[in-house]
Amino acid sequence: MATSKPFVSPSLTYETMEEMLDVKPRQEQLFIGIPREDSFNENRIALSPEAVGVIVANGHDVVMETKAGEGANYSDKDYSDAGAKIVYDKKEVYKADVIVKSAPVSDEECELLKQNQYIISPIHVSVMKKSIIEKMMNKKITALSFENLKDGSGHNPIVRSMSEIAGSAVILIAGQYLSNANNGKGVLLGGISGIPPTKVIIIGAGIVGEYAARTALAMGASVKVFDNSIYRLKRMQNNIGVRLWTSVIEPKILAKQLKTCDVAVGALSADGGQTPMVVTEEMVSDMRPGSVIVDVSIDHGGCFETSMVTTHKKPVFKKYDVIHYCVPNIPSGFARTASQAISNVLMSLLLETADAGGVDNLIWHQLNIRTGIYMFKGALTNFYLSEKFDIKYTDLNLLIASRR
Repeated sequence: MATSKPFVSPSLTYETMEEMLDVKPRQEQLFIGIPREDSFNENRIALSPEAVGVIVANGHDVVMETKAGEGANYSDKDYSDAGAKIVYDKKEVYKADVIVKSAPVSDEECELLKQNQYIISPIHVSVMKKSIIEKMMNKKITALSFENLKDGSGHNPIVRSMSEIAGSAVILIAGQYLSNANNGKGVLLGGISGIPPTKVIIIGAGIVGEYAARTALAMGASVKVFDNSIYRLKRMQNNIGVRLWTSVIEPKILAKQLKTCDVAVGALSADGGQTPMVVTEEMVSDMRPGSVIVDVSIDHGGCFETSMVTTHKKPVFKKYDVIHYCVPNIPSGFARTASQAISNVLMSLLLETADAGGVDNLIWHQLNIRTGIYMFKGALTNFYLSEKFDIKYTDLNLLIASRR
């Protein structure tokens, strides 16, 4: 049977089809809960009254446990004036769809969580428990962590802000413990004309190290920086705009400099776990009596062998006549500034979530948000947590794609 040739009419025109764009979803109304933090050393609050005012003005509801802002010197009246509803029972706060916290989820709070809740909080991998993860998985929780949240430029905005606060604070703290008021040796950090400047050693050239160096230089101290990354040392010099004394972490050079310093700051970052311990007990024993160690890395084990965790109430101890300040979560000691810094990031994130039509849509459209999600609808999507606790890991990108 002969096949007929295809017939094309000369009057036929080929036109491009119009592009099909995503229809913008309807804005979702958020119901946000802010519980009071009862955990150890936590004074911060994740949303300031100003941020709550903006969120409420955009048509969302905020419920808050009484005295939640007390640690940062915010009163219940500040929040009620901004439009938040103040409640006296923690259970009422956990009826909200979105929970915003400044401390990790605790065992007691797991019992209060409801199904399919969305939680924004830090996780503190070093102290996280398997039981908490499993309880959250059972309740199909979607959870986002401060530590891993990235902005559009690929940076971690909350971690960066906390590091800036910690870096600036450590030099002020060291200055306090050098003074007679705190049984120090009576030295003014920085010094004055005609007197050699105090010598500050900073181990680590990350954001904490950079801001510690800026503050120490501004006070007139002599600053020496150690780090094993030449790139970080170069970046610090470029950012500060001053030629600094820098060195890789070579034990003999480090020991020699520690012998004569007045202040030593441990600011090494922990890449995937524990901080490397670079200052031995022997090096500390050779330091000058009355000198001050501030170990910012204590959150991840510390980089001084003599470091032990202390609290905001009892922040220092002496070993080999050297004052050790080893308080984890230093920004919590400057809770008002830290709360405002966290709030600036979370306010815009919550408004973006509402504009996108909910957290599921936000994660679909904003790739950078995915790095912060460690649990999605009860599935663990953080590889480090799955390795640590031997819990099944699920790729977030596959999970989201499968729901579309």
